[in-house]
Amino acid sequence: MSVLSDKWIKKMALNGMIAPFEEKQIREGKISYGLSSFGYDARVSNEFKIFTNVNSEIVDPKNFKPSNFVTKKVSECIIPPNSFVLASTIEYFKIPKDILVICLGKSTYARCGIIVNVTPLEPGWEGHVTLEFSNTTPLPAKIYANEGVAQFIFLKGNEKPEVSYSDRKGKYMGQVGVTLPKI
Repeated sequence: MSVLSDKWIKKMALNGMIAPFEEKQIREGKISYGLSSFGYDARVSNEFKIFTNVNSEIVDPKNFKPSNFVTKKVSECIIPPNSFVLASTIEYFKIPKDILVICLGKSTYARCGIIVNVTPLEPGWEGHVTLEFSNTTPLPAKIYANEGVAQFIFLKGNEKPEVSYSDRKGKYMGQVGVTLPKI
């Protein structure tokens, strides 16, 4: 497996792998997003699902209840202390069948105790990426919509897999916006 460069990412993005695609990475007063040397920094949209305990529910991945969160469309999201928020990328990704994508949180947020978690984007998967933000601090923490939150690293496999995510019709295929847990 090899890590793919900015040249490869740009070529593939211009052919539909990432939309919208931003070539420039650094912007004054913004958390960076766009093409980097060996990755792509994606942005978070303005829709956030903030977990709440108002209804004293149990978070159950096999029986997930939308009453577990409050949905807000805002330019800045405040994550309560020791809490969790779901959001999605602005970018829509179409992953080639011989590529695996790993996501890492940006250091700007990590240094503030905000952890970004995303499972790998599998070969053949496409959609908006659902992002999970954990505020590990005892203080409220802020996420900025339309700014960078995570870097995606593209790895080329030695060959195409026998069965890709799209071939097996994975349950999160083609997701738009924040997608909740499915069985």
